[in-house]
Amino acid sequence: MVNLKEIAENLIQGKAPKVKELVQKAVDEGQDVQKILDEGLLTGMSVVGEKFKRNEFYVPEVLIAARAMKAGMEVLRPLLVERDIKGAGKVVLGTVRGDLHDIGKNLVGMMLEGAGFEIIDLGIDVSPERFVETAREKNADIIGLSALLTTTMPAMKEVISVLEKENLKGKIKVMIGGAPVTQDYADEIGADGYAPDAASAVDKAKELVGEK
Repeated sequence: MVNLKEIAENLIQGKAPKVKELVQKAVDEGQDVQKILDEGLLTGMSVVGEKFKRNEFYVPEVLIAARAMKAGMEVLRPLLVERDIKGAGKVVLGTVRGDLHDIGKNLVGMMLEGAGFEIIDLGIDVSPERFVETAREKNADIIGLSALLTTTMPAMKEVISVLEKENLKGKIKVMIGGAPVTQDYADEIGADGYAPDAASAVDKAKELVGEK
């Protein structure tokens, strides 16, 4: 039998082919899909998140581990869909209008996916209307907004205004982040959450879904 700890360890080391092979093997042995996800992939990714928080891992290591997570998920995703296993929640993610930066956003997306969230990534330069439209269409729990320029931060407030106009504020939570963004700014524009980095974004997203 494949030891699920071994999947986690290989994921932490970023060994994508090995992770995929072990996950496939565990599935073939008839191990529980949810258990493989929880004790193998998610356990590994949460260690990566902790190491990232403590500065023991940097962005490259996290990206490599996330790639290994993705490789394992390729095997599991169809089986999870088949069994209709609910994830942690659904997040619409994007960089706001006028902003073309995406490294931070991509990292947040990978970490959230690693924590079991379903991610709908709209990319960069996304209009407020598109964020809200997609979130409503996909029945998302959270809209995650990223901005790396002080000049594009006001677009975050516009997303919240559109939600208010559509009577969706509070039903769909808004989480913001990015280098110039602060907790004060989040409070000022009425965002539901702020995260200073990708690992904290996972904690914040879990908290917001828990409040719903």
